[in-house]
Amino acid sequence: MTAPLIDPFQRAISYLRISVTDRCDFRCLYCMSEQMTFLPKSELLTLEELDRLCSTFVGLGVRKLRVTGGEPLVRRNIMDFFRAMSRHLDSGALEELTLTTNGSQLAKYAADLAACGVRRINVSLDTLDDAKFAHITRWGRLSQVLEGIAAAKAAGLRVKINTVALKGFNEDELFRLLDWCAGEGHDLTFIEVMPMGETGDRLDQYWPLTDLRRRLGERFSLIPLTERTGGPARYVQVSETGQKIGFITPLTHNFCESCNRVRLTCTGELYMCLGQEDRADLRAPLREGADLEDAIRAAILHKPKGHDFDYSRQNTGQMPRHMSHTGG
Repeated sequence: MTAPLIDPFQRAISYLRISVTDRCDFRCLYCMSEQMTFLPKSELLTLEELDRLCSTFVGLGVRKLRVTGGEPLVRRNIMDFFRAMSRHLDSGALEELTLTTNGSQLAKYAADLAACGVRRINVSLDTLDDAKFAHITRWGRLSQVLEGIAAAKAAGLRVKINTVALKGFNEDELFRLLDWCAGEGHDLTFIEVMPMGETGDRLDQYWPLTDLRRRLGERFSLIPLTERTGGPARYVQVSETGQKIGFITPLTHNFCESCNRVRLTCTGELYMCLGQEDRADLRAPLREGADLEDAIRAAILHKPKGHDFDYSRQNTGQMPRHMSHTGG
């Protein structure tokens, strides 16, 4: 049997997040600049190369594969990649194939995703207000996203809403979002805004989830859950509604001790940590015909103990790359 991927801190790597494109049809304020310079398409891995890399990871013990971007569903012929990955679900080598999306293309692709074995998806949605949605995404339309979410639900996909907590933006929608998700049957996870990319106003946007959770606790009874879904979220159950609420807290309470994931960019760079610059080039060995397994194992040996996000420091603790480069 092939030995599993174990990092220097004895954590087994079983979760790969793969960015299939750096492009997106939105320009969310905390993720991208409005005038983004995207990578030349010639630098991106082909779908066949993405297949080879992901299949190698699956052979090394990765059990969960999350497809991200940019917006993954704007990648040309992306369903060919999902269909290719579904063979690992059929064989039992892969437990879950999923994606994170802004929802703009779900009306078109939800049924195809379900046919490929995708059972649940994450949809990024920070507001239910049309005007605020247009502001935060710059180019997006809320109605299009809600239509996509409805199509996903109709296709039998379980939807989890990911909401970035933004001070002064969606604080007043906390309970509206909660009620909407409860009514629609969606789980909901709140995420602290991270110091990545052009971080000029990140501190002004930062709403610590300790405060958000306190506000929830003033109205509802929150029962901590021990459940883990392979990601960084910690969950509670709302007694009054029965719904599950997640909290991803890279700043107020990091989750590094149980980190089981690495991120592969659309150009073949493997980032061992979202909040560090350690990375390995897998495109070169892939295209040169070198041993991919050896290259991956060598990279995992450089996985750091944890990230170092910190708004209080100007030159360290903040990542210069955009979130869309690494994959959300």
